[in-house]
Amino acid sequence: MSKINVGIVGTGIYLPKSRMTAKEIAEKTNGVWTEDAVSAKLGIVEKTVPGNTESDGTQEMGALAAIDCLKNTGEDPKDIDVIICIGEEWKEYPLTTSALFIQDRIGAVNAWGIDVQNRCCTCVTAMKMAKDMMVADDEIDTIMIVGGYRNVDFVDYSDPQMSMMFNLAAGGGALILKKNYNKNLLLGSHIISDGSLARTAGVQIGGTANPFTKDNLEEGKKSLRLMDAKTMKDRLNEVSMDNWMKCINRAAEKSGLAADDISFLAMLHIKRSGHKYMIDSLKLNDEQSIYLQNYGHIGQIDQILSLHLALNEGKVKDGSVICMLAAGIGYVWAANIIRWG
Repeated sequence: MSKINVGIVGTGIYLPKSRMTAKEIAEKTNGVWTEDAVSAKLGIVEKTVPGNTESDGTQEMGALAAIDCLKNTGEDPKDIDVIICIGEEWKEYPLTTSALFIQDRIGAVNAWGIDVQNRCCTCVTAMKMAKDMMVADDEIDTIMIVGGYRNVDFVDYSDPQMSMMFNLAAGGGALILKKNYNKNLLLGSHIISDGSLARTAGVQIGGTANPFTKDNLEEGKKSLRLMDAKTMKDRLNEVSMDNWMKCINRAAEKSGLAADDISFLAMLHIKRSGHKYMIDSLKLNDEQSIYLQNYGHIGQIDQILSLHLALNEGKVKDGSVICMLAAGIGYVWAANIIRWG
């Protein structure tokens, strides 16, 4: 029996028209951060933020990215077998299933759908899940991975502890994976999680532990916080870069490659010095990645956006070896390897 391969057919993106600049972020910190520091250190020139009420909801941004993906690839939505939605839990209507909303919006009448969630690692995680599903199930040939993100709504810029999340932005992304596509192959993936950090960051008000009341309602709307900042920062300083390198090396090893073979890094947006450290560690130059300084951090959409931009700019071409790199609060680190062409 021939070995099954899984390839990327193409990508789709939706970005809100509204932008927030480094100057506007600095102003909202009440003088704690300057415009220059926001740009130079945090690496945000501007970022996408929700504007239009109708188009910029989490589920709708995912649907618009899915529509863009279908347009870019020429795929028939009726050929999609599964929709894995990586959109965030902060969405138009709680307890609705985003994958099913998107299924209906795009006319994927033959698909079934499921929402998965691994914070900003969800895209890389879902790609591994999708490949494993296609290898295991003869009836699954085409999977769309899609979602929207606007956790920026919860950011309190006046909280100095939250500077690592000042980059949160908004948008949607989609990609289609196909069994035995024989090109743009998704190879190895590796994921590490550290559950000791599970409740060090999150939205503090509005769940069952600390429900909304008439007194905390306004505060709750901006209550994405580091709930145990010292533990989280100390642990991340200790393990984060090492865990990323472990993920990269193991994903490459599973792909029959080495980290030195990587020619493009599709990385989430982090502070400027952290991005440079990863580029230098992989012996890449600035042209072999895209620093998302004009977009911000659109959560788990960053890797799709980076690949989408790289294809449009000619930075990824036949023979390119791509590493998608992600991390999510909780805490999770993930990498995969894709051989393009």
